[in-house]
Amino acid sequence: MARAAAFLLAAGVFLLQCLLCCCSLPAASGATAGRRYEALFNFGDSLGDTGNICVNKSAADNLLLTVAQPPYGMTYFGRPTCRCSDGRLVVDFLAQGLGLPLLPPSKLHGGAGADDLFRRGANMAIVGATALDFAFLKSIGLGYPVWDNGAMNVQIQWLRELLPSFCGRDVPPGGPRCRARLARSLFVFGPFGGNDFNAMLFFGFSNDQARNYTPTIVDTVASGIEQLIELGAVDIIVPGALPVGCFAIYLTFLPSTNPSDYDEYGCLKPLNDLSIYQNTLLQNRLAGLRAKHPAARIMYADYYAHVEALVRSPGRFGFARGAVPACCGAGGGKLNFELDKRCGMKGAVACKDPARFESWDGVHFTEAVNRLIADGWLRGPYCHPPVLLQ
Repeated sequence: MARAAAFLLAAGVFLLQCLLCCCSLPAASGATAGRRYEALFNFGDSLGDTGNICVNKSAADNLLLTVAQPPYGMTYFGRPTCRCSDGRLVVDFLAQGLGLPLLPPSKLHGGAGADDLFRRGANMAIVGATALDFAFLKSIGLGYPVWDNGAMNVQIQWLRELLPSFCGRDVPPGGPRCRARLARSLFVFGPFGGNDFNAMLFFGFSNDQARNYTPTIVDTVASGIEQLIELGAVDIIVPGALPVGCFAIYLTFLPSTNPSDYDEYGCLKPLNDLSIYQNTLLQNRLAGLRAKHPAARIMYADYYAHVEALVRSPGRFGFARGAVPACCGAGGGKLNFELDKRCGMKGAVACKDPARFESWDGVHFTEAVNRLIADGWLRGPYCHPPVLLQ
């Protein structure tokens, strides 16, 4: 239990002081096709955090030193940049593919030049974010493992607070002019729920207990989507859950003594079944939201199917290693992941070619995977409908 607690804190708190890259970059090939957006807004957890964890420092700042160290950021930025990868994240590739600048962290709101900073959107995602509010998680005995109060509703409040910077100080946030600007923006809402399940499973909840909270998590996400629509959002990407049973972190801390719990690729079937259940409920709720809000364009991004394809056929996508072994670490073995030898710690090194690996640190993807995922959302077939659908 102590190891699990230490891990959740260490894995949840990321990267101390780093320069935040919000410069405009050339649009990816094909960005001129399909829909045009004036801005991009992102919500979620460490899969999408581009700096909020650095700006919004917590009492556990000393743990940030681990991932503030090279080789994080080595592939694209050449230094750690508060991104949990060797380079760019999915949201970075989405921005570039749409001809937009990389998103500034929303927690820079209130600083000098903030009004200009958020003219093209903002990133509310933060490491450790949950779907469920902290008060609810505390009420079911999970206050300690959830260190970060950047839950979904908190992130929506961050958006509300920066709307004057985005829409203009003389424009009422709920007025037609602000709503029109938001209608010309793309929203990426999630994924949410991963850290809720982390807190539950790493701290003693059974799979069945966690499963019982899945409808509550999905209902919470659906309520968040409706809040965005009420503000004026029209185009919203909603990513589903990942096949977490194929990740080194879960294989290390939640192993099974039953060989039948593992599939032919070494993934834990009970954990993946939990993700499948969440995705089924989520897609059903999205269908209801589409019927309720026909003017909105709600796109389901199928994280699970895309990553499952990467796990099953890594060579098809140009990867020498499957999803399980981490590129960066010092643990060795088939996972290359240990709590005391994780990426960024003394003795941990990166593989020679991260582009040949799917997992960067046993928890997050390499830039190469993030690029594929973003393309699958922009052009298909892993977003329904694709963002750039004519």
